[in-house]
Amino acid sequence: MFRDKVEEAKWKGLGVNDHLQQMKGLMMETGQDICGMTKGPRRHKETWWWNDEVAEAVREKKIKYGKWEKENTKKARMEYKKSRQNAKRVIFTAKEKKQKECTNDLNDSLSVKMKFFEWQRRWLKKDRI
Repeated sequence: MFRDKVEEAKWKGLGVNDHLQQMKGLMMETGQDICGMTKGPRRHKETWWWNDEVAEAVREKKIKYGKWEKENTKKARMEYKKSRQNAKRVIFTAKEKKQKECTNDLNDSLSVKMKFFEWQRRWLKKDRI
């Protein structure tokens, strides 16, 4: 596809910079034709602690907020505040749980490395004697 575009292009009478710009344009155009083009960076990044329980709590909080915004009553506001507190609690516990998992994984990998280094030290010591 790129080769066909290069053969179709008009190259005579171009300077070096124009030649490079046209080549760049052909490469970009071919890349877009083959791979497509994105609309930009993702709007919502994935978080390492997000799970179904957190998603449910946040969804409930948003629903309660919309209800409070429509009704504008004290009862709706209190329901929203409770769901907001619940969402904060769920997020905190999810983060804490995930941090403990990561810490345990790190400790496991460190213990494996320490065992390897101990074995290596003994092996080198044994080899010298």
